Amino acid sequence: MASLFEVTAGAAIGYVSGGAVTQATNKSTGVTLNTASGQITMNGAALADDTNVNFTVTNSVVAATDVVIVNVASVGTAGAYTVQTTAVAAGSFGISVKNVSGGSLSQAIVLNFAVIKAAAA
Repeated sequence: MASLFEVTAGAAIGYVSGGAVTQATNKSTGVTLNTASGQITMNGAALADDTNVNFTVTNSVVAATDVVIVNVASVGTAGAYTVQTTAVAAGSFGISVKNVSGGSLSQAIVLNFAVIKAAAA
């Protein structure tokens, strides 16, 4: 397996490969993407104001000791959502998205994630 990081003088540190997946059915439908970084396009179903939705990302790259970072990459209404990683385990992690816009929104939110390999000891 190639190194997850590419470090050269004058170049940014980052992942050399990733992937993309689109969520089917609704915003709580789980997705599978077995890469160290990637982009998830969520389903465009409605999400009421002040409501959380959770889904699982199945990912064989993830270990229970890893750190997974997730952020909103793009969406129709800027600042309308908060997002966080939950329940990191061997082979999966959870994502929680909350609508903080003040009204119901039906948008296909695009999320970016990255797995930082870590160890407990």
